[in-house]
Amino acid sequence: MTERSHQDAIATDQLYLRDAYQRTMDAEVVAVDHDRVALDRTVFYATGGGQPHDTGILAADGATYSVTDVRKDGPFVWHTLEPRGEEEKAGSVDGPPVPTVGSAVTGTLDWDRRHALMRTHTMLHVMGGVVWNRWQVPATGGNMEPLAARMDFEFGPLPDGFRDELTDAVNAELAADRPIEVSFLDRSAADVDPALIRTKVNLIPTSVTRVRVVDIVGLDRQADGGTHVASTAEVGRFEITKTESKGKGNKRLRLKVL
Repeated sequence: MTERSHQDAIATDQLYLRDAYQRTMDAEVVAVDHDRVALDRTVFYATGGGQPHDTGILAADGATYSVTDVRKDGPFVWHTLEPRGEEEKAGSVDGPPVPTVGSAVTGTLDWDRRHALMRTHTMLHVMGGVVWNRWQVPATGGNMEPLAARMDFEFGPLPDGFRDELTDAVNAELAADRPIEVSFLDRSAADVDPALIRTKVNLIPTSVTRVRVVDIVGLDRQADGGTHVASTAEVGRFEITKTESKGKGNKRLRLKVL
């Protein structure tokens, strides 16, 4: 059974959309559902757009919990909690205890994991920008984990020398130390700029009224809801570990960040 509080009045403020480097937050529990809590604000990224959720610790009322999953459902970001230490012994057949509605909580990210995902996500945008600028080929899908990823592109046969050419070009862009800027546009303005959506299918829900734009200055400007580093040099180096054919007109690149 879900316990709710003033849900019609508020939604979770996703702090990471404005500052991906914020590692901690103070928040209030606004809803509880078994082992999940929704908060009025959070630094924990919710799974979406090919980027997996953050992990970390939530503390409340003298107890600490591991954040094991984060999902956005409607206006709220839900955090699945697992008690740590002595709190684990207090669990019952109905599930582990979690903070109650109205509780003040403090959250702390697993920063090493978050930063690795930021580097990986930025690498994918740099690579996507290079592929588009050189071959005008859109991405058809992708996924990532810390320091490793895959991305699919609408290629037929890959161009001769593609792997080496792409590797050299992406690493040159990373070394160029391009700044990365975040801004927000009204949906109406974003809809008239087709360059903001470079995936084969527009994945932005119709309910989104303000579109977040990630700009790798001078290279790539895309609508995106994920977390990124502040400059391309922070990524490191890029390597293609494997290329695969996933059907006619679809090639998969497996990648890692060094």
